[in-house]
Amino acid sequence: MGRSRNTRRGRAAAAAVVEDVDGGRAELVPDRERPRAWTLLIDGAPQSHVDLDDPAYLSFEYQRRIGHVIDLAAPPGRPVRAVHLGGGAFTLARYVAATRPRSTQQVVERDAGLVELVRRELPLDPGARIRVRSTDARAGLAKVPDGWADLVVADVFSGARTPAHLTSTEFLDAVRRTLAPGGVYVANLADGPPLAHLRGQIATAAARFPELALVADPAVLRGRRFGNAVLVAGDRPLPVAELTRRAASDPHTARVEHGRALRDFTGGAAPVTDAAAVDSPAPPDSVFT
Repeated sequence: MGRSRNTRRGRAAAAAVVEDVDGGRAELVPDRERPRAWTLLIDGAPQSHVDLDDPAYLSFEYQRRIGHVIDLAAPPGRPVRAVHLGGGAFTLARYVAATRPRSTQQVVERDAGLVELVRRELPLDPGARIRVRSTDARAGLAKVPDGWADLVVADVFSGARTPAHLTSTEFLDAVRRTLAPGGVYVANLADGPPLAHLRGQIATAAARFPELALVADPAVLRGRRFGNAVLVAGDRPLPVAELTRRAASDPHTARVEHGRALRDFTGGAAPVTDAAAVDSPAPPDSVFT
């Protein structure tokens, strides 16, 4: 796909950067309130926000919720080994590098054009131990050694939808293979009424992980609007009490469901297999307007 940089007028003018990448039209829009902060949009859908001066700052509410999980995945400041499925502007990898120095990370982002754009316009700290692979998320996960990761973060969207092959029990088998004992899996899910996709994803995770929690806006959990929900899974008890406290004190208050209440929430949904998997639902046009 051809590249277009006609809207760029130089960094000093803080103009937007627009290019065609493999996944569509990418825009890097400057943040008017933060001098070196940018929002990445793909075909008009917000994907990431990065502050180069403060990579520990998370603007998007779902990313803050994932940030809470990252904070609680290990003792404060301790380095971790993390795999990020879906790169965007590498916001969460930058967050791990800032809050847990000396961490070793792998980012798997299929869109090679997007990776090139982000590397050039929003360069990573050269001292951060972040390796970026331009390949499919599941293919990249297959290259991660058994038991290597303390943390696997899944935030993969293509055209604002999660691809079907990243929603199945077989995909979660691959995630479990890469996780070390006590490791944590966290996924950004998006759904709206009647929440069939979200219920199915919880059932799928429950078929592969003994411990689950879900963090989301109460209005999303009640099926009143389309939005994000953060699924957390592991093989050992999760820090539910502290996660609940952090979610409740966030500027955009969220609720944490776990245990019996989360099982009841699935409403008898069946785990999703590769044979039956479909892409997550497309958000309504009103979400981005």
